[in-house]
Amino acid sequence: MNWMTLLAQAEGEASEETPTPDAPGAGDKTGTALSDAAGGDLSGLWNLLLDYGLPLAGGIVILVAAFIVGKIISGIVRRASEKAKIDLTLSRFFGKLVYYLVLVVGVMIALGTVGIEVTSFAAILAAAGFAVGMALSGTLGNFAAGALLLIFRPFKVGDVVQVSGVTAKVNAIELFTTTLDTFDNRRMIIPNGKIYDDTIENISFHSERRMDVEVGCDYSADIQATRDALTKAAESLEEMNVKGEGRGFQVFLVGLGDSSVNWVVRFWAPADTCWPAKEALVQAVKRELDAAGIGIPFPQMDVHMDKVGE
Repeated sequence: MNWMTLLAQAEGEASEETPTPDAPGAGDKTGTALSDAAGGDLSGLWNLLLDYGLPLAGGIVILVAAFIVGKIISGIVRRASEKAKIDLTLSRFFGKLVYYLVLVVGVMIALGTVGIEVTSFAAILAAAGFAVGMALSGTLGNFAAGALLLIFRPFKVGDVVQVSGVTAKVNAIELFTTTLDTFDNRRMIIPNGKIYDDTIENISFHSERRMDVEVGCDYSADIQATRDALTKAAESLEEMNVKGEGRGFQVFLVGLGDSSVNWVVRFWAPADTCWPAKEALVQAVKRELDAAGIGIPFPQMDVHMDKVGE
């Protein structure tokens, strides 16, 4: 058998095994293959939906829920702060802080739902927060001090205070700084941390104040005559004087100085008129002492020169 015979036999076998389009059973085999392919695609699509679609939908639902819950809790915190008479700026800040905390928690839960590992993300966030906190430690301290000033209110806007060596009127209390206006119209901005760590003197806290006028009189002046003159000076300002227990006015002999007998007149007046009242009292004291012929000595030096023999 030569190679031509072998080639003819191979072609005959191939023609017998390969069905023609018109041959019986050829269409049935093609339909079955298409059905198997379509079924495989639907099964893969369903598996894809189960693996990724449902977790993604769950994450979206969690984000929407976190947004809604954050808004609700933020409103509750803000209204509770306003009812507690907390400053409006601080109450709004607390509301925003709670809202963003709820939103961050919701985002982390949503990421975990869709299969994203959040452990490393939380660690990075904590490290970044620590670094920012260390860098802004002074700023955060001022913020905490501002929050305490707004909550405990050692002074309020409009009060006259003495803080950090400055005596001025409070213009604004903010989260990080307090703004003061001095009596010569200078604007002072002081960090809240420095104010809270220092002694705070609220000069205008009480509605009444006592002022002291000190005066020295001649040693030659009669004690009772001096007391009467000073008493008459205080009585002349009766319309500016606050009456009551521990109030009114007092005249005290306080000491014997190097060149004078020292007295003090203590006078109570409304806080909003204390400076005009003190000026009027000084004028009255000088007027009554002059009328009584009582002198007010002042420091002086006597120089004695001795002639030395030539």
